[in-house]
Amino acid sequence: MRVEVAYATPEKQEIVPVLVEEGATMLEAVRLSRIEELFPGLDPDVADMGIFGKVVKSPADHVLREGDRVELYRPLKIDPKQARLNRAKKKQG
Repeated sequence: MRVEVAYATPEKQEIVPVLVEEGATMLEAVRLSRIEELFPGLDPDVADMGIFGKVVKSPADHVLREGDRVELYRPLKIDPKQARLNRAKKKQG
């Protein structure tokens, strides 16, 4: 089964195609992709993950389907509500 594993920083984005067995989980696909070797400091065991932008709470249990794209997410540096508030204040001033 063919899936993709994706991760991005502000400087770089990688999408790694991976062949996995039927019944493979998200975490298994990420480990097979070895994407952490391209991004030092990335720890798949603690990274938030999702499929096509939808967060999955338990990547170690989520079984993949053909064509899925597993996305690893970076932690937010600022709360989205606070970011919007900051932009609104900047616009007014």
